[in-house]
Amino acid sequence: MTTADARRTAIDPARLQGPRVRLRPWRPEDLAPFAAMSADAQTMAWFLSTMDRAASDAMAQRCQALIDAQGWGFWAVELAAAGADGPFIGLCGLNQPAWPLPFAPCVEIGWRLARPWWGRGLAAEAAALALQVGFDELGLDEIVAFTAVANQRSRTLMARLGMTHDEEDDFDHPAVPAGHPLQRHVLYRLARGDRPGQWT
Repeated sequence: MTTADARRTAIDPARLQGPRVRLRPWRPEDLAPFAAMSADAQTMAWFLSTMDRAASDAMAQRCQALIDAQGWGFWAVELAAAGADGPFIGLCGLNQPAWPLPFAPCVEIGWRLARPWWGRGLAAEAAALALQVGFDELGLDEIVAFTAVANQRSRTLMARLGMTHDEEDDFDHPAVPAGHPLQRHVLYRLARGDRPGQWT
């Protein structure tokens, strides 16, 4: 199965808890730190533009609406803290893209962390949790990831997660204007049977 069943899937919260990070529903107090990272030029370097507060809030609300409707999506990511809530550090999760992509229908994995949390392996831990949910809870046969060709940081993480890239799968993203430097994208794939025994 390349896409998730339309009916709502209840995800065991234990599946969303890692040693250092937790994936969880969005909260009103997440909106301000999410807006700050959405306005940061470095964090948004591989998107067409940064987002103002209204656009950032709307995206967070869409993310939560999908989680409410189907039980999964792009969750908020917080640092795990025993017996307490940790700080919001970004988003990570699974999504069924609405764009007319050449490899659709599919379920993608995506992540975005605030810049102070880069370089600590936290995105990898969060992504591993999301992949496990996709394969074990949603029963997906394949999960994909894609990004602009030059986004080496994300491509390195995709490879670290066991995802593979074939140049024949590269494509022009339909949401990016023709001729734009970010138009050309790479596609990484991970099949259920090819996932590593353990993600680190």
